[in-house]
Amino acid sequence: MAIPPPPADRIVLYGADGCHLCETAREVVVAHLASRAAAGRPVADLADVDIQSDERLARAFLETIPVLAAGGTRLELATSPARIRAFLDTALDEPGAATPSGTGAGTVTRDAPGGAAIR
Repeated sequence: MAIPPPPADRIVLYGADGCHLCETAREVVVAHLASRAAAGRPVADLADVDIQSDERLARAFLETIPVLAAGGTRLELATSPARIRAFLDTALDEPGAATPSGTGAGTVTRDAPGGAAIR
């Protein structure tokens, strides 16, 4: 079964607890979204998804995390800051791909077992 793409107004970072590459990718994403928002460019909500919380996700992404998904596309092994920024710019600059900054976009949530979210 294929993993469905996130909604157009969301960026998903698939990772795992204790994954240092995932934390670094998250830092790059958060910083780039903040930079885009400050410049008045479109941003989107970021959701962290722990692949260990779902066997299907673990099978799909275990060897390729961190994985970013946005705008119907994915960036696997998202370890290069330049590639992450380019991926986000492409996904967010397409018409209808994101919410303009200042309208509630840019929320960061952490999807965890039990449905906990950190905002």
